[in-house]
Amino acid sequence: MKLVSRFEAASRNTAELHGLLKQAFNAFAAAPRGSEQRRDALASMRNIENELSSRQPGF
Repeated sequence: MKLVSRFEAASRNTAELHGLLKQAFNAFAAAPRGSEQRRDALASMRNIENELSSRQPGF
């Protein structure tokens, strides 16, 4: 999985971010320990979660 940057996460809607978060989680779980893919997936999850937490909850 390619790294999802903070900028890219900010440009996505909430539903897309939840889908990307699932993809990043699965990529993290499947990647070998210590690999670049695992680091990218973890960084992507952090960026996506930070963006989701910065948004106002929808009513």
